[in-house]
Amino acid sequence: MSRNGPLALIFHTIFVIVMVAPILVVCLVAFTPEGFLSLPTNGFSLRWFRAIANYPEFIHAFWVSLGLGALSSLVALLFAVPAALAIARYRFRGRDALAALFLSPLMIPHVVLGIAFLRFFTSAGLGGSFAALIIAHVIIVFPFALRLTLAAATGMDLSVEMAAVSLGANGWTLFRRVTLPLILPGVISGWALAFIQSFDDLTMTVFLAAPGTETLPVRMFLYIQDNIDPLVTSVSACVIAVTMTALILLDRFYGLDRVLAGKGDTGR
Repeated sequence: MSRNGPLALIFHTIFVIVMVAPILVVCLVAFTPEGFLSLPTNGFSLRWFRAIANYPEFIHAFWVSLGLGALSSLVALLFAVPAALAIARYRFRGRDALAALFLSPLMIPHVVLGIAFLRFFTSAGLGGSFAALIIAHVIIVFPFALRLTLAAATGMDLSVEMAAVSLGANGWTLFRRVTLPLILPGVISGWALAFIQSFDDLTMTVFLAAPGTETLPVRMFLYIQDNIDPLVTSVSACVIAVTMTALILLDRFYGLDRVLAGKGDTGR
């Protein structure tokens, strides 16, 4: 097995530092005892973590983002799975055009989408509603769910399904017992990527969010417009901690390699 040379190791080290350094800086600033953004600090304090309790808007916005991300990514998957199976298995007129249409939200700037959605939902009487946010987020996260599910469906061995049909499996049993387990890594990866995209979106959501439906990125954006204290860094550090905990638990009980690469537990 070939090993990475010195130049490759140096490049990877620099790449990791560039990626991780902003996260470390945010986490360090969150522990400052000062009333302003400062690094290095004269000490470490939990002052700004305790201050989160005095701003229930952040806590409410976190739950809105969590529910919005989970629901929109789930709905996107309900459409992405049949779409991916149809595109991967069948050759029909307009197939490429349909695939391009499904992926088109990736090519449109979110600012343009936000303005368009604002105009549309206001005309439809849904302006500022949670339903409007769900519809908009389903549209923007659908390509992410579709691409990963499509990759899993394209590499699926159809002979396994043919064997199940020959043994008398009906359509629902075939999908539930054979097809879905085979594409499950792609489905889970698609859901995770769609959830992250929905949870993190600001550019489009800021046009649609209203008091009561503000997501966490929108709430943080509005806060830093009028304040320069480290409260937002403490909120960010909490989100980072929750994300790391979720990834550790996912790796412990399921395996990140199975989610990201679709590998099984070959070592067992």
